[in-house]
Amino acid sequence: MAKATLLVLAAGLGSRYGGIKQMDPVGAYGEFVLDYSMYDAVRAGFDKVVLVIRDELEEPLKEHFKALDGKLEIAYVKQHLDDLPGGFTVPAERKKPWGTGHAIWTARNVIDTPFAAINADDFYGAKTFKALADFLLSPECDANTYAMVAFQLNNTLSENGSVSRGICTDDGHGFLASVVERTSIEGTENGARFKDDDGSWKPLTGLEPASMNFWGFTPSLFPRLETLFVEFLKAKGQELKSEYYIPSVVDTLIKRGEVRAKMLQTPERWFGMTYAEDRAQVVAKVKELTASGLYPEKLWN
Repeated sequence: MAKATLLVLAAGLGSRYGGIKQMDPVGAYGEFVLDYSMYDAVRAGFDKVVLVIRDELEEPLKEHFKALDGKLEIAYVKQHLDDLPGGFTVPAERKKPWGTGHAIWTARNVIDTPFAAINADDFYGAKTFKALADFLLSPECDANTYAMVAFQLNNTLSENGSVSRGICTDDGHGFLASVVERTSIEGTENGARFKDDDGSWKPLTGLEPASMNFWGFTPSLFPRLETLFVEFLKAKGQELKSEYYIPSVVDTLIKRGEVRAKMLQTPERWFGMTYAEDRAQVVAKVKELTASGLYPEKLWN
């Protein structure tokens, strides 16, 4: 039987949040946002979870998920700054993680099935996991055909500050043509807007397909990630805050003709823990979804 792995990027520092947001309880029994993603993934067809973490999160997370021992395979991979391709070293004063592209590459030795890659602090919704699981477990998914699930941009914005999103375009045949990372997006009365590199604001409709780092890959991605990571390190490795983004990786691979990425859609409304002020809204939304019957009051019985 075909299998699929859920890869969760949970090593982020939470600089805008002001704490360890991936371990901030939002459910009635202390569940994290991550618990709900894992629950949705398992019922969609995923049978293994890999968590990319920092060293200090390993023991608390193992304790948190102790109830799943023997029920769900969970692997822990630590993301370290010095885990680099041969010939490269970390700049002496760099503290910032290398970004989502590096976080996924960190898991190269523990994943041998098609896999989804997601953020730990984002609530994506059950229909989003089902759409990607159906693709990953189908013959359409292969070494050169990946996928991403796009949200409608105005379903992904925070009321408490600007956000970063990959703005996507379709090639007219259901595949991703390009994805451009925009790092300062906020809602407006007429839709949305983003701040361009020159500091000026540019309008958006709010209806654009947006990447929320909900990707579907096969293990063929890992050598490609390394090749592009080497290119990144040569160009920007000495910058203390440069980041190797997975949307930029996929965009480059598409433009070079190496892969294509099926652009799946979800009607779900994203919510997450970008800012500390977001937590109250997340708690309220989880409570609402639980009351509606979409989740049991205690996830892991």
